[in-house]
Amino acid sequence: MKLFVSEGAPGTLPVLAAAGRAQGRAQLHISTVGPEECVVPFLTRPKIPVLQLDNGNYLFSTNAICRYFFLLSGSEQDDLTNQWLEWEATELQPALSASLYYLVVQGKKGEDVLGPIRRALTHIDHSLSRRSCPFLAGETESVADIVLWGALYPLLQDPAYLPEELGALHSWFQTLSSQEPCQRAAETVLKKQGILALRPYLQKQLQPSFLEGRAVSNEPEEEELATLTEEEIAIAVTAWKKGLGSLPPLRPKQKPVLPVAGERNVLITSALPYVNNVPHLGNIIGCVLSADVFARYSRLRQWNTLYLCGTDEYGTATETKAMEEGLTPQEICDKYHVIHADIYRWFNISFDIFGRTTTPQQTEITQDIFQRLWDRGFVLQDTVEQLRCEHCSRFLADRFVEGVCPFCGYEEARGDQCDKCGKLINAIELKKPQCKVCRSCPVVRSSRHLFLDLPKLEDRLEEWLEKTVPGSDWTPNARFIIRSWLRDGLKPRCITRDLKWGTPVPLEGFEDKVFYVWFDATFGYISITANYTDQWERWWKNPEQVNLYQFMAKDNVPFHGLVFPCSALGAEDNYTLVSHLIATEYLNYEDGKFSKSRGVGVFGDMAQDTGIPADIWRFYLLYIRPEGQDSAFSWTDMLLKNNSELLNNLGNFINRAGMFVSKFFGGYVPEMVLTSDDQRLLAHVTLELQHYHQLLEKVRIRDALRSILTISRYGNQYIQVNEPWKRIKGNEADRQRAGTVTGLAVNIAALLSTMLQPYMPTVSSTIATQLQLPPPACSILPMDFLCILPAGHQIGTVSPLFQKLENDQIENLRQRFGGGQLEESPMLKAKVSPKPAVVERAGPQQIQVLMDEVTKQGNIVRELKAQKADKNQIAAEVAKLLDLKKQLALAEGKPLETPKGKKKK
Repeated sequence: MKLFVSEGAPGTLPVLAAAGRAQGRAQLHISTVGPEECVVPFLTRPKIPVLQLDNGNYLFSTNAICRYFFLLSGSEQDDLTNQWLEWEATELQPALSASLYYLVVQGKKGEDVLGPIRRALTHIDHSLSRRSCPFLAGETESVADIVLWGALYPLLQDPAYLPEELGALHSWFQTLSSQEPCQRAAETVLKKQGILALRPYLQKQLQPSFLEGRAVSNEPEEEELATLTEEEIAIAVTAWKKGLGSLPPLRPKQKPVLPVAGERNVLITSALPYVNNVPHLGNIIGCVLSADVFARYSRLRQWNTLYLCGTDEYGTATETKAMEEGLTPQEICDKYHVIHADIYRWFNISFDIFGRTTTPQQTEITQDIFQRLWDRGFVLQDTVEQLRCEHCSRFLADRFVEGVCPFCGYEEARGDQCDKCGKLINAIELKKPQCKVCRSCPVVRSSRHLFLDLPKLEDRLEEWLEKTVPGSDWTPNARFIIRSWLRDGLKPRCITRDLKWGTPVPLEGFEDKVFYVWFDATFGYISITANYTDQWERWWKNPEQVNLYQFMAKDNVPFHGLVFPCSALGAEDNYTLVSHLIATEYLNYEDGKFSKSRGVGVFGDMAQDTGIPADIWRFYLLYIRPEGQDSAFSWTDMLLKNNSELLNNLGNFINRAGMFVSKFFGGYVPEMVLTSDDQRLLAHVTLELQHYHQLLEKVRIRDALRSILTISRYGNQYIQVNEPWKRIKGNEADRQRAGTVTGLAVNIAALLSTMLQPYMPTVSSTIATQLQLPPPACSILPMDFLCILPAGHQIGTVSPLFQKLENDQIENLRQRFGGGQLEESPMLKAKVSPKPAVVERAGPQQIQVLMDEVTKQGNIVRELKAQKADKNQIAAEVAKLLDLKKQLALAEGKPLETPKGKKKK
């Protein structure tokens, strides 16, 4: 192998450090080249560092090269490592580039340099502190540590830019900097010049246009318009002129929806929610809402689309809930199925079918698949050591047991899976197990069970994955999780349980058992379709004509990407298998997790009572959809996004466009005489619309939403520059210009109405009504920007689409859904002393919590100031910051300082 590096290139640092760790694992020749040298023959611009592999292939991404060296040294990557690498590339680098440029090229110092990077540094520090681990992904050093260290070293080697209060970050940085591979890498790249060694490289880079608050917060950037070719402009103008006539005919609605030969047939499922609980916002965005966006988009594309879901009703969880509520399992299922259906109806989820798994079809299909597996030798029998509660006189199924996770030490792990580390568990592996019903300690006893012989099916699974996953839209976390399972080797998986509530096992000697819910729950998609149509096999035994998209959170990936395919492949009955497995990360609530028992977080049945419309919830959840890494619901951020993106950007533009038609042109779209600038705008909108299509075709739902907001910003800028409200009062040429601007603007609003339909269906319908859109324009989204509303088209009554969210309103909701945490928080404990001067010092953990709160609130204040928010809003957040600082002073045992202010005359 040959590694090409360049002196003073920042990316060289982590690459050399990673190479040092892999020393001796492979023969490596390091070659120093100039920064302008083109090493990779097929790239038109210089790219350094580059790793040329022995087979002639090139790696030219710093992260990819570091990953390769870590694989050589025997280190595997986990999901958390991948999240950190994505965060470094997309969020840390823009902030860091700005700081380095300001320091090295412009000679700035102090807060000018630290400002852009401060929030990113705080994010790393908080993550290290919260996990109580020495490294980013756990107890041992990972490729993420080397990549982030290498990126940050040029700046943080100067103690002035490593804030003292970030203790965890300081410790992590010093640990890595003291390692020999890192020391050698730093000496090679920086020599004795320190950070000035980077100047020749940085001077050749474009000045970064960094917006404060972008790092960590993932805010959209205002980018310059793309450069257009004359051909692109001409194509956009031609498409615009074709108008509605270029739309394809509406496909006739069929009931039931069935595959059609020669068409694109899209079958969409969202993970079946457990019937025994109420879904919270994380559950909703993780499966049903994400799938709904794609289903609505598919219909706009005129694809033949069937979207189904339903409640997962069998299993231990249902029996447990029935015991808690004093009902039978069937009564629990009936009660909560209605609750789920009502919640999804309120959120405007457009299921073609919302069914349930407690049906005769479920029993018939599950038993048939099992029988086929049994007949083909893919089911084993074995005796299992199980936990039995002597007090309750029964074997305890997984969900009836809780204890300490044997892998990560989490104290509330279930008997089948740990919610913290995500690992699957056998109940007898739990430490300190307890029966959930009576809280006594169970004993280990033997019971005979059936197992799916996954090792025997592994080759079939591997062959199927090799054909399916490349070129598909499986999300990176889904690919990684399945690879991890296969790397460790598949093991036989128990498919029966000692329960009464479930699908009966049709085998002699096992009449007292039922199928394990995760063996038969995924067959629920098939049985729900069978309840919808007796022609269900046209969807589920038709892999040649059907594209199956399955949406879920990442904890469901093993069952959909491994257990279900193995069962279907072993049944040898031509079942349709997943083409595109779409998995999200987790959505947290503020700084913690959703908890129904503690009253923390917003659950589906509560969202309706907040007074905030369903479409606003949809918008915000999709805006923060956890793609690539976990994200968090924040009341403050929801207020900001509603008031800035919806009210001031999108709503403001659409309302102005419609009002100009009504006020200046009597409600009729005026004549449009396009100038060259107008034609360029057509091309820019067309390019952004095509980008929206590209993203949604790849199921990048969150990113596609940004395209809508970008087009709206184009519209606002267009109106602001051309000032039709002034031109309408001028001469004939001015009035004609006002008409053109108004007509083009209202057509952009019409396009946005249709683009919004997958995300905010009610708002989309409202815009369509206000603008009186022709029916085809509401049902088909073209690839190009068309003149949907020609001159002379009459619009309806225009009114505002969104309402401002007020601080008091949001603060009340924050308190309402904050559970009992406030009463127990260290902040309030520190606050109660009437004598602050002699208050007893709080513990270090309490102080750290308060320090985190102060930092977080300080960031909120800075964000508001940067966005030039309302003064009253800023004042309210500043007051909270001052209050938190007082609490911190009390907790640290410091006397409160008298506020300094102007003396009264």
